[in-house]
Amino acid sequence: MTRHFVWIPALALMPAICMGQVYGRPKLLENIGIDQKMGAQAPLDLTFSDEQGRQVTLGQFLGKPVILALVYYTCPSLCNMVLRGTVRSVHGIPLTAGKDYDVVAVSFDPRETYSQAAVKKAEIVKQYGRPGAESGWHFLTGSEAASKSLAASVGFRYAYDTNTNQYVHPSCIIVLTPEGRVARYFYGIDYPARDVKLGLVEASGGKIGSPIDQVLLYCFHYDPANGKYGFVIMSALRAGGVATLGVLLGFMVIMFRRDAKRGRSGGKDMEA
Repeated sequence: MTRHFVWIPALALMPAICMGQVYGRPKLLENIGIDQKMGAQAPLDLTFSDEQGRQVTLGQFLGKPVILALVYYTCPSLCNMVLRGTVRSVHGIPLTAGKDYDVVAVSFDPRETYSQAAVKKAEIVKQYGRPGAESGWHFLTGSEAASKSLAASVGFRYAYDTNTNQYVHPSCIIVLTPEGRVARYFYGIDYPARDVKLGLVEASGGKIGSPIDQVLLYCFHYDPANGKYGFVIMSALRAGGVATLGVLLGFMVIMFRRDAKRGRSGGKDMEA
């Protein structure tokens, strides 16, 4: 019987993947997501402000592959995880930001300022920790029109929630070719280093990846005052816990029955 319990920890992870499907999407999330636009051209002439308040265009950061992160710097949860996940990923590859590729974070909150971008850059560059990192990480702010145009070009759909004064958005990073074409998407907040390295290498040669299955995380109704998510997300988490318990109990019942049958068969063989 003991050998069967080796599988129980693995089964416990299953609801983490599917719990978002238990209740379906809340209405606010119906138009939030990512449309994979492989090979689409990002608009290179869009104007933003960098972390020092200088006017720049997206095209200035190309000529090498770019990891694009659409976030906002005052996000109470998911955006920080996206940026930290990016740092963890590129820490594990021999390529160097600023030399082999650039990372460009663009805020889609038009209220944010370049000083907020500078604070976030200092935090992330410190985590990255490689010499000369400042030249390879860029944190931009801009008008609503500019950020919406960029987001639309790469298929990133988000919205502003007036009830919580926060943005509702998915999480991903996007690899662009040196010409600014969409080469690959990485979803969630944890991006395997080997996959990111391959994506950057392929993008450097102009290769466009294939569409992949989406497993999206959403930043939705997070209350920074008490550090909790809203009712809909908590309901999904509870449902995930119930699903886990159901799977484990069902597995245990099956294994007990199987072992009981084997025990009875063994007893009959001994009597014979």
